[in-house]
Formats: sequence, C-alpha cells, structure tokens
Amino acid sequence: MFKKLFGKGKEVNKNIKIYAPLTGEYVKIEDIPDPVFAQKMMGEGFGINPTEGEVLSPIEGKVDNVFPTKHALGLKADNGLELLVHIGLDTVQLDGKGFEVLVESGDKVNVGDSLIRFNLEYISKNAKSVISPIIITNSDQTETIHIEDVQAVVKGENQVIDVTMS
Repeated sequence: MFKKLFGKGKEVNKNIKIYAPLTGEYVKIEDIPDPVFAQKMMGEGFGINPTEGEVLSPIEGKVDNVFPTKHALGLKADNGLELLVHIGLDTVQLDGKGFEVLVESGDKVNVGDSLIRFNLEYISKNAKSVISPIIITNSDQTETIHIEDVQAVVKGENQVIDVTMS
C-alpha cells in the first residue's frame, strides 16, 4: 500500500533505445583502432567517426560522470543502463583542450540534449583518432543488445542500439 502512495512501486522500463550521439560514419566496435574498446574490455557498443563537433545525449537519463579532461562522460538511464561517450582515442592527453562541456554530473538529460562541443580539427591533429566509442559499461547486466545495421548516422536521430536490461 505504501509503495503505491509514495510511487516506489513504479515499474521501470527494461527496454531502452540508444541513439547516435554524434553525426558521422558508424564504426563497428571491433574496428575501433584501440584494443580496449575493440576487444570489448569495457563493454559492448560501437564507434562513430564524427563529421562535426557536437555530442548530443543518446539516451534519457542523467549525467553520471564528467571526466575532468572533458573528453568523455558517463550517462545513466533510469533502468540502470550505464553508457560511456568517449570522444576520440587517446584524447585524455589533450587535458581538456579543444572540448567544451555543457552539462554537469547529476544533470537530467533527454535524447538530443547538447552535452559537449569539441574542435574536430584540433582533435584530429592532436589525438590518435577522432573515432569516438559509445560503450555500454554494464553490458553484463543486459539481457539483450541488438545493434542496428547502420552506415551513416545523424546525432539524436538514428537509433543504433536496442537494449533490454536484466
């Protein structure tokens, strides 16, 4: 009875769609030129070779973690899904240069909200790669992960993954 009164009994939808956070060319996780991502050590996901420097939220949820070096952030959905959006490879060494973070930890976000702007030209000249991994960091807590067959993606518009949490 108290659960109904205080809303604690609300069922959380176990299904979630993950949209493209960047506009560009879809890259299979196995083709990301970094073994940590390509071998799925951090989890299942995909990459995008971006054609512009803006990251939008790929899910509805909250900002869980903004890296101090501004090159990555973690998002968490209400159903427990945890997502890492990592801009480029070896971009931690840039120490925040070329990145502008538009959100803070704890912020609620919807699909399509701006999260980070970055200087694509600067990153392509100063980092190992601009290919940006999008990783489900708690893949072990999922029931199913279906990755769509996509080539080019538009940020906030193209659904890339359909996940069911366990």
